[in-house]
Amino acid sequence: MAQELLERIGAARLVPVVVLDDAKQAAPLADALVAGGLPVAEVTFRTSAAVESIKAMSARGDMLLGAGTVLTPDQVDAAVDAGASYIVSPGFSPAVVRRCFERGVLPLPGAVTATEIQAALAEGLEAVKFFPAETSGGAPAIKALSGPFAGLKVVPTGGIGPKNVAEYTAISSVLAIGGSWMVPRDAVAAGDFERITTLTAEAVALVAA
Repeated sequence: MAQELLERIGAARLVPVVVLDDAKQAAPLADALVAGGLPVAEVTFRTSAAVESIKAMSARGDMLLGAGTVLTPDQVDAAVDAGASYIVSPGFSPAVVRRCFERGVLPLPGAVTATEIQAALAEGLEAVKFFPAETSGGAPAIKALSGPFAGLKVVPTGGIGPKNVAEYTAISSVLAIGGSWMVPRDAVAAGDFERITTLTAEAVALVAA
């Protein structure tokens, strides 16, 4: 299960990090992402609309849905019950990782230091989120860590956009890149889903180049 999910995330190359203030925006946002060629999303638990949004998007059946900013085992349960297949945390929490394994979903905890990565590997993980990427050393830091941690897959997120995405896609250990530039919060709030489809299609073309 975990291996299959990692392969699907790797095939997408991009993971849109979505913040939704109203669950009614979830279905049209999902339409926009799929239309732009990116049937994947990480819906963050930064707002109270997260659970209902995940439910609405997972109900389609054609998207790979993750929950982001998951800080507690209870949030893991809420996300999985809503339809999330993978769980993303900003940092490394053994309790969250273990609950993910109990629920049969993929954990992607944040890890940016050698110590955090070793702790993640000790829990049986093969991939981590590198967050916040740009302020934690960016692409050079990931390259440096790839030496001692051969085989580790990384999903850098934070401060990445069209101007620097190529620095990350060039690294073999980078599984996919998390970003919010194709799902700007103002466009979601305004209901400008055509703009999101355009930005998504441009982002997909960027990482395919």
